[in-house]
Amino acid sequence: MAEVARVYPLKRRKPESLWREVLGSRLRALRTERNETLAQTAERAGISPQYLSEIERGRKEPSSEMIAALAGALDTTLADLATAVTRDLRGASATVADPAPQALFSPVVLSLAA
Repeated sequence: MAEVARVYPLKRRKPESLWREVLGSRLRALRTERNETLAQTAERAGISPQYLSEIERGRKEPSSEMIAALAGALDTTLADLATAVTRDLRGASATVADPAPQALFSPVVLSLAA
């Protein structure tokens, strides 16, 4: 059986966003939707505004307890926050996809297989 050569260009994948970066963006969005300052949200979560700023900028990897405290301070649940971050990650990775499966069955590939 003949080997099938790939005749379509492979797309280079852009680096995926890190969980902490997407989490930080999501936390900032939730905070700004509430028209709150870093200090207000940080106080309710029991952390410093500087630390919250670093989390929002994706510079720090907070513990699960800290993420739960921030979720509570922003009137959401840990599960809802994790779901939103996962959805954001999936959306970002969907923009850079592998070649379509039908490219494997293009006339050129099929003629090479014959």
